[in-house]
Amino acid sequence: MKTAYYKKLSNLNFIKSKSLNKKIGIKYFKWIVKNTFFKFFNQKIKLENRNTDLTVIRNEMTISEISHLIGFIFVTIFAIYKSIDVGILFGLIMMIPNVLMNLYPLLLQQENKRRIDKMMKNKKL
Repeated sequence: MKTAYYKKLSNLNFIKSKSLNKKIGIKYFKWIVKNTFFKFFNQKIKLENRNTDLTVIRNEMTISEISHLIGFIFVTIFAIYKSIDVGILFGLIMMIPNVLMNLYPLLLQQENKRRIDKMMKNKKL
């Protein structure tokens, strides 16, 4: 958080388009997170009421997003190595859970951060 890259990473957006997010199924992933055991994973990222400090929630989302990004990159590099070493099918099988457990949560965090930024902007007006 104290590095020069944190500000850049906290505003990172891979997919800015709402329609593309919809096409890749972020809406369904969001439903899964909200309605299954995944909702218990990060309790710090929760809007309790209208008086909740959005800056704190946004910071927690950024930390979570960066963690998922690091995990995604690490597993992707390992999957590429294993694709070369063992076989392409092995690497692809590794990438399926990587996409579901790292990439989709990362994209969902980015979408939620955009929504929080909009709420914070409206609150200042």
